Amino acid sequence: MKGTIQRVVKASVEVDGQLISSIGRGICVLVGIHKNDSEKDKEYLARKLLSIRLWEDDKGRRWSRSVTDMQYEILCVSQFTLYYYLKGNKPDFHAAMPGAQSQEFYNSFLDTLKKLYDPSKIKDGQFGAMMQVHIQNDGPVTLDIESPTLRQLLDEQAQKDKPTKTETQSQDS
Repeated sequence: MKGTIQRVVKASVEVDGQLISSIGRGICVLVGIHKNDSEKDKEYLARKLLSIRLWEDDKGRRWSRSVTDMQYEILCVSQFTLYYYLKGNKPDFHAAMPGAQSQEFYNSFLDTLKKLYDPSKIKDGQFGAMMQVHIQNDGPVTLDIESPTLRQLLDEQAQKDKPTKTETQSQDS
């Protein structure tokens, strides 16, 4: 899973001119779901969103307080385009989890956030809709987080596919 986090003064989502949801101070998170994401990825991203330190403390020390420390809100927006690959100049989204499966996974992710934090402070857009996301960025501060589970899986696969010294020597003979 990927999350593009923006620290905001306020943010909202509209669909067809209708306000779907809005927050005051907090974070707006564009959430991308990879086709191989698992429960571990979901839990990792939820924990990171709630604990990442983006605000200063009472003594003015930057990067000291989290969204939960500040009791701020979170607006999540499903964003399959975060898992793209370019084929020439055209984006390809085959790495993103397919629609129906992704919607269930995304809703479960929101449930995880609500279990770990105040459910009234968790808002979201409208899954699958053409949304207009209005963000008043604070800072601006924008960070990307990706769950390590998928990266570990890909690294492990790359290691398995890598020829050993013995295999390389026998190929050279």
